[in-house]
Amino acid sequence: MAVLKVKFTKTKRDKLAQILWILNWVSVVSGIILFSLGLFLKIEIKKRNEVMAKGDINSVPNMLISVGVIACIINFLGGKICYDCSDANKFSRWKLVMLPYIVCTFCFTFCILVGALMCYTMRNELEESLYLGLRDAIKFYKDTDIPGRCFLKKTVDLLQIAFHCCGNNGFRDWFEIQWVSPRYLNMASKEVLDRLKSNVDGKFLVDGVPFSCCNPSSPRPCIQYQLTNNSAHYNYDFLTEELNIWVKGCREALLDYYTTIMRYIGIAALLIWLFELSVLIGVRYLQTAMKNVLLLGDLEGESDGWLLENSFVETAKYNINIIKNFGKANQISTVSGMNDPNIDVQNTNCGKTNITTKTIPADR
Repeated sequence: MAVLKVKFTKTKRDKLAQILWILNWVSVVSGIILFSLGLFLKIEIKKRNEVMAKGDINSVPNMLISVGVIACIINFLGGKICYDCSDANKFSRWKLVMLPYIVCTFCFTFCILVGALMCYTMRNELEESLYLGLRDAIKFYKDTDIPGRCFLKKTVDLLQIAFHCCGNNGFRDWFEIQWVSPRYLNMASKEVLDRLKSNVDGKFLVDGVPFSCCNPSSPRPCIQYQLTNNSAHYNYDFLTEELNIWVKGCREALLDYYTTIMRYIGIAALLIWLFELSVLIGVRYLQTAMKNVLLLGDLEGESDGWLLENSFVETAKYNINIIKNFGKANQISTVSGMNDPNIDVQNTNCGKTNITTKTIPADR
């Protein structure tokens, strides 16, 4: 029994073909949108790749870009097919192509769904990449004279100013590393030497942060150094007073930024997936209706269209049997000691040695 069977007249078939022709061109536009969203996300990630560790974070934009390109090609072809389906004579040349086209389009729409879901599952990989990348960027903040690292100070400063953040997890991250270049340390100063000797690794650690951590909206002049020393500043309490530096870590700030972008991209991709699925259902009805009208031989008469020719269970069993038979066909049985698998042919004489064979009499 056919699933969701609908009866189509000649007028309904023509209108369905015309509507699907328009919707396929709209789908081409949706493919361009997917491509643009993927390209936008890829550019945004590339902007901050200096503070990101290498990983699979580009898998989502690459997926969206690929799906967008395929969408334009498939829907352009679908528009041509639907346009020709308004004429039964033109449909005959697409008759053998439409079913494979529908199967390929179904797989393609599944890829759109996967791309949309990947936008929501990428957070963990992105968070790890940001954590490792920011950790290294802050670690090499002081290396302004070393090739390959000299740009990191500017990168981190611009990042902290733009995203109103400080450090990797927070401003305390700057307390644990030496972020002042040795060339700017006065080695003749007793205070500098004592601080270097007090550290096991010989690092110049201070309870201070770079200038880019300062909050310009604070009414108080920025306190960058001796943040934990209450006596070093007038009317200042480290534990109770709200600091005039950014408190949020840059990892959290960037993660929130990219998560928001991917959330909106994921919603757009889901809407495009639903639209593509609805167009695919319409193409399936058009294909079955046109196929049946050719079988009936009455091009002006009514014909049935359906989503599935048999029930879901029967269709599933049929496809499973096809897969099983395909697997059995690939199995090659061999006889021990024989190299040619074609020799393994059973004797069908059933023990009979003398079998009379019939010959075709010659013409006289």
